[in-house]
Amino acid sequence: MDKINGRAIFIVLVAGIAFFAASCVWAAMPEFHGFAEFAYVPKGSDDNTKRDDFNLLEQRLQLKTKYLFDGNSFLAQKNSSLNFKGDFTVDEYFSGKTDFELREFNLSTTPYDWLDLKAGRQILTWGTGDYLFVNDLFPKDYVSFFIGRDDEYLKKPSDALKMSFYPSWTNVDFVVSKFEPNTIPEGDRLSFFDSFQGGIAGRNSDRDLLEPPLQPSNLEYALRTYRNLGSHELAFYYFRGFDKNPTSYKDEAARQLFYPRLDVYGTSLRGPTLGGIGNVEFGYYNSREDSGGNNRLIANSLFKVLTGYEKDLGNDLKIGLQYLYEQTLDYGNYKANLLPTDFVFDESRHLLTQRITKLYKNQTVAVSLFNFYSPSNKDGYVRPTVSYNITDQWKATLGANLLWGEDDLTEFGQMKQNKNVFVRLRYSF
Repeated sequence: MDKINGRAIFIVLVAGIAFFAASCVWAAMPEFHGFAEFAYVPKGSDDNTKRDDFNLLEQRLQLKTKYLFDGNSFLAQKNSSLNFKGDFTVDEYFSGKTDFELREFNLSTTPYDWLDLKAGRQILTWGTGDYLFVNDLFPKDYVSFFIGRDDEYLKKPSDALKMSFYPSWTNVDFVVSKFEPNTIPEGDRLSFFDSFQGGIAGRNSDRDLLEPPLQPSNLEYALRTYRNLGSHELAFYYFRGFDKNPTSYKDEAARQLFYPRLDVYGTSLRGPTLGGIGNVEFGYYNSREDSGGNNRLIANSLFKVLTGYEKDLGNDLKIGLQYLYEQTLDYGNYKANLLPTDFVFDESRHLLTQRITKLYKNQTVAVSLFNFYSPSNKDGYVRPTVSYNITDQWKATLGANLLWGEDDLTEFGQMKQNKNVFVRLRYSF
């Protein structure tokens, strides 16, 4: 499909939706809100991906609405609503390809005072980290993050049933969902470290990522129970499902990777600390398919701990600091079973982050600097951003993704050829 046809279809879709909304005569018909956005992301180097000059050139229309049931129906009596959010896009990176993403379409209801239900496509998130996730095992879109889309698109939707219980002694969230993997670089738009190629790869990458088949035994389960202890919130977590990244090898000769089964047990505490807000979060990742770490093709179990602190310094200035520690368990078994040609990954990783945010001009201009730095991996990632609310409807954003690292196989080092600058202009309605 060429650019002209892509834009034409996009315009027809938008016009059709607008006509439908305008012609609807139902009194209960909800209003549509959303935004139209233009995004352009030139990049700084030739990294053997599809295009050498930019990572993103996109027009986006998001529409969202909520339908509240009324009258004397059962759903109306249970404070029920239908929620919808969808994005139409024209992506010039892929020659004007048009697409539609259904981000939310769910029924939310309260059948009892002690129970809330939400069924359907929804965005799920929990935990205490800022861009760092320990017990949040819901899917993420890291490609959108690294090519400069809005932070909203870091979180991918899940097809799930969420049940929230409110007994007197605690609060409980229980989620049953279909497996959805993280969206990670695969070489078409972003280069990355490909172990089959032995280095950073772009279009020359040739891997087969095997997702678990859709069947009842492959459903995922996530549980959070939380309550307040004075002014602090204490939470416990449990997840049973699959790693969201293809971390293990199914067949090396066929270049096949898969998503291993995973159990995660965790806890977190968040509340006032030293004049600011502090948090600590722990997670134990049990590799169910190789709990002893003896299979060199399957990722070992992990232990993670995250601590953080944020403080409002006054005059619209805020600062946040985080420290993440990751420990590979049964590391001796892992090293003992490696072949001479295998890549060797470190036993532990330390990661520091810092966020500084300052507001100007009656809080219409926001300047932010987020910095990742790993002293163990000797790599990092700097993400400066400036946004300006021109009016209540118009917003402009300018930022950059600056990644670096000494080693090609570390988290940020493998992405160092993907440096870019992002520009977004949004009109909200």
